[in-house]
Amino acid sequence: MRFVVIMDPVSTVKVDGDTSFALMEEAQQRGHRIDHCLNTDLYLDSGRLHARVAKATLQRDPKHPITLAAQEEVCLHDVDAIFVRTDPPFDDNYLWATLLLDRVKDDTLVLNDPHGLRQANEKLYACYFPELMPETIVTAHKDRIREFITRVGGRAVLKPLGGMGGAGVFVLNEGDSNVNPIIEATTLDGRRPAMAQVFLPAVKTSGDKRILLLDGEPLGAILRVPAGEEVRSNLRVGGTATKTDITPHERHIIDTLAPRLRKDGLWFVGIDVIGEKLTEVNVTSPTGIQSMSRLDDKNLCAPVIAWVEQHVKKSAR
Repeated sequence: MRFVVIMDPVSTVKVDGDTSFALMEEAQQRGHRIDHCLNTDLYLDSGRLHARVAKATLQRDPKHPITLAAQEEVCLHDVDAIFVRTDPPFDDNYLWATLLLDRVKDDTLVLNDPHGLRQANEKLYACYFPELMPETIVTAHKDRIREFITRVGGRAVLKPLGGMGGAGVFVLNEGDSNVNPIIEATTLDGRRPAMAQVFLPAVKTSGDKRILLLDGEPLGAILRVPAGEEVRSNLRVGGTATKTDITPHERHIIDTLAPRLRKDGLWFVGIDVIGEKLTEVNVTSPTGIQSMSRLDDKNLCAPVIAWVEQHVKKSAR
């Protein structure tokens, strides 16, 4: 089969941690052709979507993980699957790319569905399920955030809606002289909404669990434990991945999310759970599959690519 992966430049790839690299490597080992492109390489011509792509060859060399051949043009209606793996933020170029990909999804499997990607801001999508979440507000108003901090006992977490990897996440403590400046910076002085959640002490005692879902079913999980005095557990900021299991309540969270995820075509998703509370639903380029594979001593990329193969074959009948 022929797969096109829309992602960031290959110079950003980390061989031992990048989920996109691992999925591409598995596809290569199974004999498929993998093409790389940026979202700005998409173009529409006479109503059909094309892209300028480069055939990718993968090797576990940290300095040269992906070698790209000369660029060529391809009609995306003629390839078997498209993986959308561009990291956040969800900016204008990302939006235009999803609108262009709408044109091809009836002919080619797009993982994840471009309409679903537009619907699923990684912070706000979890708010469809408030009963599963910690106490949360989304607002641009400083006074409302300050009132929220008081309401939840004096400690809250503030997150930008477009962030990733723990970037821009702050713990706000009532009475701290930095509270106002942090809120003002995060909300652009009240011009941009942000998410505030009650601080969950479990993040320090038992970590932040990332669970990967494939077609609404759990693929694997890791527990990300913050380093030292850090409260962010993201691996990008020094968190440590440890082996973990999925609890019965986390299985309830998954089963509650699954119908909505399938309806929105969000086939490959990462959910974040702290103290058995859903905090985020990651849909753009969910990560963690390499750490999970190492800790579970399983190749968790294999079922993902096998699912794509089966889905493509089923659609071709």
